[in-house]
Amino acid sequence: MSPVRIKDHWREQRMFDRRAWFAGTVMVLSALAVLGRLYYLQVERHDYYSVLAQANGVRTEPIPAARGLIIARDGEVIASNRPTFDLMLTPDEVPHLHGSLEHLVKLKLLQSDAIPDLIRTIQSQESFDSVPIRLDLSEREVARFAVRRYEFPGINLSPQQARWYPFGSLAVDAVGYVGTISASDLKHINPAAYAGTVVIGKTGVEAAYERQLHGTNGYRQILVNALGRPVSRPGVLARDLHVEPPVAGKDVILSLDLKIQRLAEKLLKGRDGAVVALDPWNGDILALASSPAFDPNLFARGISEKQYQALVNNPDLPLFNRALRAQLPTGSTIKPAIALGALTDGMVNPKKRIYASSDWHLPGSDHLFHNAAHEVCGWVGLRMAIIMSCDVYFYRLAYKMGVDRIGAWLPNFGFGHPTGIDIPGEQSGLAPTPAWMAKHYPHDDGWYPGDTVILGIGQGSFLATPLQMAHYTSILATRGLSFEPRLVTGLRNPRTQKIHWKRPVLDGNLRMISPAAWKVVISAMHGVTTNPRGTAYWAMINSPYPIAGKTGTAQLTREDANGDYNKKATPEKLRDDSWFIAFAPVQAPRIAVAVLVEHAGWGATAAAPIARKIMNAYLLGPNGKLLPATPPEPLSEPAGLRPRVTSGVSATLTALEQAARPENPPVGSRVLASEAP
Repeated sequence: MSPVRIKDHWREQRMFDRRAWFAGTVMVLSALAVLGRLYYLQVERHDYYSVLAQANGVRTEPIPAARGLIIARDGEVIASNRPTFDLMLTPDEVPHLHGSLEHLVKLKLLQSDAIPDLIRTIQSQESFDSVPIRLDLSEREVARFAVRRYEFPGINLSPQQARWYPFGSLAVDAVGYVGTISASDLKHINPAAYAGTVVIGKTGVEAAYERQLHGTNGYRQILVNALGRPVSRPGVLARDLHVEPPVAGKDVILSLDLKIQRLAEKLLKGRDGAVVALDPWNGDILALASSPAFDPNLFARGISEKQYQALVNNPDLPLFNRALRAQLPTGSTIKPAIALGALTDGMVNPKKRIYASSDWHLPGSDHLFHNAAHEVCGWVGLRMAIIMSCDVYFYRLAYKMGVDRIGAWLPNFGFGHPTGIDIPGEQSGLAPTPAWMAKHYPHDDGWYPGDTVILGIGQGSFLATPLQMAHYTSILATRGLSFEPRLVTGLRNPRTQKIHWKRPVLDGNLRMISPAAWKVVISAMHGVTTNPRGTAYWAMINSPYPIAGKTGTAQLTREDANGDYNKKATPEKLRDDSWFIAFAPVQAPRIAVAVLVEHAGWGATAAAPIARKIMNAYLLGPNGKLLPATPPEPLSEPAGLRPRVTSGVSATLTALEQAARPENPPVGSRVLASEAP
């Protein structure tokens, strides 16, 4: 029988004691390691980690700068900022997101079709960050929400500043508008500089002077907890928080005369067209109107998809800036430029008369080029051909000059290239040449003699914008001086109220044109408005000041074999465009005007009366008499504006440039003499 093993208690006890000592030693060593690490962190590295801890607990929030004002020449504010309320939602404080948004729809504070986009936007943000879900609430909407505020936990009203255009659509194509920053905008800006900003200039002055108007954002530091939420009671660390105040954007001062601007828009109401009026001696734009227009406040407060589509799908294209972008044939308004080129190159004797019947054809061709309304001009010289707007005379003259000569002359008057206006979006028009034809129509047979013939009356491939036509008219008014058109004349520092006035830019002088040539053409343009046979005689009759003008009727559809087409049967969008250009007074010009009324027929009946009223408003006083040509008194609104003009016209021009001026230069014309300090 095998022996029975009895349990060894002493052996087990020794084993337990060894394990206990080992475990205890490990625990003690671990505790010492933890205490050592705590000592290292809390004592040895205290300063280092306390700085890191404070930095990790501070969040920087941007403070958007106030956008600069846009001010007309008389001190009226065209674009400003106004206090407004936005509806802000903090996701982690809203228990039922969908239900809350649907409830806002029932209160007519949100559109139901906007909810999916809002949810995507909210979900893309941190749950503790406030997200704007509705901008620029009206007073009624603020009141409607305020009385039901208790029903919307996590949704609050936040006071903000919004861009505001107090006159609505007035001068919108010059001033432009602001809109929400898009993905394409982010490619051209520093996102950090626009932190906290939701809008940016999109068109016009708002876009061209975005950097000056935007200003410099400030920032403030706030304490947050480990979850990133603001700490309401920062305690002792509050003294270390920093606030950098924003710097407001500069105020932009425009050349626009709002009296003329309002009148131009009123006269164009209900029509498609444009009016551009310039001060010929410095390029200041007095009026820039395009019709129809639109209210820029729609974009500033966040335009809905429905509103945007209504503008885009409007057949009259209210978003299309006709003054800068409409490229159209000019009709007979081009004839003074053709005449000056022919006189300078010796291609025409102004005293020689030719017989102009109702039509003309090229040698060896039986195709007839007709006079307007089949009028027989009779025996006419160059001056009378301009006065009567005799197409047959200019058919023959253009054919004699040739396309190369005409193509070389037209750019001298600003055609075929941008004028250089200080806002974006300008089109260059087209001064066609055989080289252009070969490049763009390589499969055609090239430039035909008939293309040259109709180029002489501003038809065919020749295209110009209303702005180019006004610029061209100002060159005629100054007898060859070309100033870049401009809308902005000065920038004002909002803190010091100091204004930096911009100098006009003289970019051309047609010294090659003789005084005799100028005399013939300007006299003819004066005859257009004073000679009973002049095309604008009845529109300008009994004017208290002398006017030089030229009518134009641009044909948009082909005639039949007899040179006719049924205007009543022709769709309205294909009917003739009406043009008129003018400057006044003739020997001392103060204003140059170009008027386009689309599909309105004769330039003398549609466009010319508009130009007459605009010139009257600018040049005549309440008593109907010509105002003295003196600069305005110092402006009082807003404070700090000063007159940017002098009583003379020659302060910034050289003697050579002065020689190209009319014999009696205008007194008090608005040429900048020097920059104001």
